[in-house]
Amino acid sequence: MKFVPGVDIDEVGIIYGNVGTSSFDCSAVAPLETMEYVQMKHDTCGWVLGQVDKITRKTNLSVDKARLISKGQSVDFDEVIIASVSVIGYRDERGLLQTPRTPFRAGESVYRASEELIKRVIGLKEDTEKGAYIGLLHGHDIRVYLDINTLVQKHVSVLAKTGGGKSYVTGDLIEEFIKHGVTTLIFDPHGEYSSLAKKGKVHPSEERFGVEPRDYGDKLLLFSPDTKVNRGARPLQFTLRNITARELLAMTSIKNAKTYLTPLRKALDLLQSSDKETYTLRDVIKVLESDEDSALGSLIGELEYLQETNIFTAQGTRVGELIEEGKTTVISLKGVPPDIQELVVERVATALFELRKMGKVPPLMLVVEEAHNYCPQQGQAASSKIFRTIASEGRKFGLGLTIITQRAAKVDKNVLSQCNTQIILKVTNPNDLKAITSSVEGLTSGMADEIQRLPIGVAIVTGGGLGMPLFVEVRPRETMHGGDAVEVV
Repeated sequence: MKFVPGVDIDEVGIIYGNVGTSSFDCSAVAPLETMEYVQMKHDTCGWVLGQVDKITRKTNLSVDKARLISKGQSVDFDEVIIASVSVIGYRDERGLLQTPRTPFRAGESVYRASEELIKRVIGLKEDTEKGAYIGLLHGHDIRVYLDINTLVQKHVSVLAKTGGGKSYVTGDLIEEFIKHGVTTLIFDPHGEYSSLAKKGKVHPSEERFGVEPRDYGDKLLLFSPDTKVNRGARPLQFTLRNITARELLAMTSIKNAKTYLTPLRKALDLLQSSDKETYTLRDVIKVLESDEDSALGSLIGELEYLQETNIFTAQGTRVGELIEEGKTTVISLKGVPPDIQELVVERVATALFELRKMGKVPPLMLVVEEAHNYCPQQGQAASSKIFRTIASEGRKFGLGLTIITQRAAKVDKNVLSQCNTQIILKVTNPNDLKAITSSVEGLTSGMADEIQRLPIGVAIVTGGGLGMPLFVEVRPRETMHGGDAVEVV
């Protein structure tokens, strides 16, 4: 192993062949891995940072010699390990990231990068005041922080295959939001995030992350439309006072909505003009039944189904109960039928967007699990329109959006493309990979290939104040993870 005098780095390769300014090949003289950082000395730029994109073992082993080996004979052959390196660059005297304008010299040594150079070139700083600590740079003990203001202003997506760790890393983000006093609301289809109120456990092998177990029960508000399934949650309910006939029809499975629009509108107008301060779906049904029109049977049946869900009541949940500055609200939709889930998500998201525009609620982050169900690329969900609006306009009003999904290809592209910060864990579906690589800036070909092979607990992170995509070992949770799979055997 060759050491550079006065520099704590070691030689790992020699540049050879045709050398460019943005990439080159080197013959490895020490163990190297894909995505590892290296550094090279340039004639005019000094130390330059690079990253290994691909590693190939080249040999002169012929077919005939391979057959002899299969017969147990000893055969001599030569081999060399070739590493393809992408040049990241260096910081000039103004602190700007630059890349060399002339090639490196063939025959020059390539060294394993020092942590000091990695931090300086990539621009990694420990920002405990405004940064969300999400983990360590893969292969190093360098903490990675995402700028919280950027996360809220420019939206976030967390993408992975089923079991890839989406909910786990989202839990890390929410813990950071809570610590920094970010008002947050989570749409939780599976009831996973109530575990933020319980202290987690850190394995001895994870001590290098510097995370201490704790709980955030005092910062958590739990609501649900179904308090029988979600015990301990406060009821989430709506009034009919601000619901239009068209919106109410959209909550049903009726396809020929135009047929029922006029009689439903008349029923609502009648109730709104009455002496009643509040009214329920039962009142609407009674008005329709008094019409004695047999053609209204389907509409009455749909409204009776909505009535049984207890979503609409005379006294709904007030926004002041739902949102408290600096606290995290979890709306657990566990046990709630999918069509009612869409209704809840649409009504809450719309109300928060309108109230945020008027400054009646604090700036906040809206977190949406299983986002492909609420803003799908194909078809239409009741909540599709409001999420497109929040994705395109929410940043102007301090309403951030975090979408989590295992099917990136099934999420509305108008929403996904607006997420400037992306946390990508292992993804193998070709359509999802295509959707990710087309929406993420700065991914090298090597990184795109690595998405399919990412180990559990490692993510590619882009945006969030980072200068380039990084491989990050996700930090352990401070709180208990509520998304563990159930063991059958």
